[in-house]
Amino acid sequence: MALIFFDCLSFMLSILISLVHVNGYESFTLYEDIKGQVLTLIVSGIASIVWLWGSKRHYSYRKPFWDELKDILFILLFMALVSISVHAAFEYNYSTDIWWLTWTAVMVLLPLLRSFAKALLNKLDFWKVPCVIIGEVEDAESVYCALQSEPSTGFDVLAIVVPTEGHTNSQFDIPCITRTEFFNRVDEFHKVFIALQKEEAELREFWIRESMKRQLLDISIVPALRGIPLYGTDISHFFSHEVMMLRLKNNLPRKSSRLIKRLFDIVGSVTLLVLLAPFFLFIAWRVSRDGGSVTYGHERIGLDGKKFNCLKFRSMVMNSQELLDELLATDPDAKDEWEQWFKLKNDPRITSIGRFLRETSLDELPQLWNVLKGEMSLVGPRPVVDEELERYGDDVDYYLCAKPGISGLWQVSGRSDIDYSTRVYLDCWYVKNWSLWNDIVILFKTVNVVLRRDGAY
Repeated sequence: MALIFFDCLSFMLSILISLVHVNGYESFTLYEDIKGQVLTLIVSGIASIVWLWGSKRHYSYRKPFWDELKDILFILLFMALVSISVHAAFEYNYSTDIWWLTWTAVMVLLPLLRSFAKALLNKLDFWKVPCVIIGEVEDAESVYCALQSEPSTGFDVLAIVVPTEGHTNSQFDIPCITRTEFFNRVDEFHKVFIALQKEEAELREFWIRESMKRQLLDISIVPALRGIPLYGTDISHFFSHEVMMLRLKNNLPRKSSRLIKRLFDIVGSVTLLVLLAPFFLFIAWRVSRDGGSVTYGHERIGLDGKKFNCLKFRSMVMNSQELLDELLATDPDAKDEWEQWFKLKNDPRITSIGRFLRETSLDELPQLWNVLKGEMSLVGPRPVVDEELERYGDDVDYYLCAKPGISGLWQVSGRSDIDYSTRVYLDCWYVKNWSLWNDIVILFKTVNVVLRRDGAY
């Protein structure tokens, strides 16, 4: 109920802000000519909350933040169009300033106040749900990491139940308990996550039955679906049969998806090129003071294996290749690091301004031109050289069916601090689960990562 209160408060504050801004404090008298519009806004707000409650289950089901935000923005945009359509259809007197101010304010206030409410309730332990994960330690830890990445859900993992008797240590300092200990402490847990592999079907059925028998009714099954595209998946059930079918949506290769992504890239790159033009000029002037070219292009592999020159502001000395060859020939540690990461953390070839550009990712700004030309995308897999394709193994086909991106999932997940196999996994996950919303989420996360300079060198 607390979330409903804060959502209602968001709507009322938004209406109040718009009225005061347009009419001043005289708005409290509610002149006849705006009563109809205010009433429409209130009804639209109530309808939005009912929609969030009924269809989207926001007040009864805990969703990850970005999925919840997508629902909120979609519903608010839809109701904003409905409200102005009502005014047009019934020829009410209405103010466009009040309309757009109200809906703009609520799109900002509702997510903010809801996040504040969850954080406050979490701190007071009213939002936390004591949970237990049932599964082998490795599988349980994967579920734990996923839950930890979404603190707004409030899931508080107290223990891992190892199906086989005997204790096993967890790297996250979560106590691993046996089924006997679980049954003795069952009243401590309000939610159960069952993460068992498909070959453990009988064991999974046992745990479902035992959990229900002990009145643990909030049960989530975590099926073994690694490698399967999950976003946008349709689920089909068959009456009287224990069969569930997943209809996969291979979004990115669709012509409509490619068109939408291309339009998004064009609008985004043109906008950023115009807005960041002063930064381009300043950086170009500063780099030129070290002598040599301002930008350089390094060959990378693009869509369908086509090669292109990936542009960057020059951040290294002009004879960088000769210095690299000499360093790798004389320093075994540097050679091992290069072979593992294809980059060096303490690279002696980087100039003083180049180090700053790399830490802030400003050296990649010229890639906006690659995006405008259609060689890259604002968001996509990490651009790689030909030699790196071997690291992708059988997953190389996923890489080759997408344009490399200026930003991507690996950049907002640790960048240079994550190992190469994780990079490959993240690139493949992005391609398999592409959506325009995911691109928008990654771009927002990119701003935060760049400002904090996480994992950049």
